Amino acid sequence: MVDLLFKGDPIGAIEGVLFDKDGTLSHSEPHLLNLAEARINSAIELWVAGGRPESVCPPLRENLKRAFGVMPNGLDPAGTLAVASRHDNLTSMATVFCLMECSWPAAHQMATDSFNRVDRALTQAPAIINPLLPGSASLIQQLFTTGIKLAVISNDTEQGIQRFLEGHGLCQSFQTCWSAEHFPAKPNPEAVAQLCNKLDLDPKVCALIGDAETDLQMAAASGIGLVIGYTGGWTSKPHLPSAALLIDDWNELSIQVGT
Repeated sequence: MVDLLFKGDPIGAIEGVLFDKDGTLSHSEPHLLNLAEARINSAIELWVAGGRPESVCPPLRENLKRAFGVMPNGLDPAGTLAVASRHDNLTSMATVFCLMECSWPAAHQMATDSFNRVDRALTQAPAIINPLLPGSASLIQQLFTTGIKLAVISNDTEQGIQRFLEGHGLCQSFQTCWSAEHFPAKPNPEAVAQLCNKLDLDPKVCALIGDAETDLQMAAASGIGLVIGYTGGWTSKPHLPSAALLIDDWNELSIQVGT
């Protein structure tokens, strides 16, 4: 067990740390904005190809942007694309189609086709590994070298998590992960309980660090010992009232090994 320090002051003894990925370890905002644009363009192309009126395209585009959390100055860190799973984002798009007077079966099929078209295009392009946020690699290395158990808990797929860790040479530092494909997925507190069980740790001796209020509420409900909000991953800083501590820079955290 080591002491986690915030700006040099001890904030708690820990044996494990659970990290969110997008917006916490990963600088994901530029990629997610591009993903939103690609999905919206695909949706509008399918809308027109289905014989629907082009005059509806401008409001359709705006409604889809709002559904994904796309703002004039970036992405809403609490919005669907930033926080939710692929399934939830697909449902958001289908709901927008319903508001434009589509039946649910037609709306869901069009959203599915839109997402699949973008997925196929992405598989044909060079793999994108989002950069690490500054200072995160140093903290991970400090934690790993002192024997602290590390895990990622994310709404990304397991393959997406592993690709990210492999791309940054971090696979050996992390014992395990919990993805959108695990049951239950976050933000169910049981996801944290089961992940801690995989680490063979009591949640009380763990910290969870994330950039979403839903993650921090989940952590608190699961009995995590240290609930830490990270605000440095987005253009617009997230509002995280459930955090016991807020950090804006990974360099604000360090560790101290007990003597």
